[in-house]
Amino acid sequence: MSGVWFSVILTVHVLIAVALIALVLLQRGKGADAGAAFGGGSSASLFGASGGANFLSRTTAVLATLFFLTSLALTYLASQRLEQGSGSVMEAAPVEALPQPSAPVPGSQAPAVPQ
Repeated sequence: MSGVWFSVILTVHVLIAVALIALVLLQRGKGADAGAAFGGGSSASLFGASGGANFLSRTTAVLATLFFLTSLALTYLASQRLEQGSGSVMEAAPVEALPQPSAPVPGSQAPAVPQ
């Protein structure tokens, strides 16, 4: 059952990561105004010209919180999977017998190599 939840949370986690990247790339930086580079009047305020927080920055904060929570959930579920299963990946690997080299037959010699 935890494998299903792991897959669901992992899918949500990846979608949140893609949305978070897109939102960060869509936002305009604090110094993006031409007036801010030359000491414009509104650039000296605490939050810049746009005020406290607009829709994009609030959505980014919500997605960042969700990303953090899904990271914690994935960590917890992965640790539970390790406790339930084997402790090592190598323990679950199939064991194959290696072919033994054939021993030379006593009394026989290797064929002569022509020169």
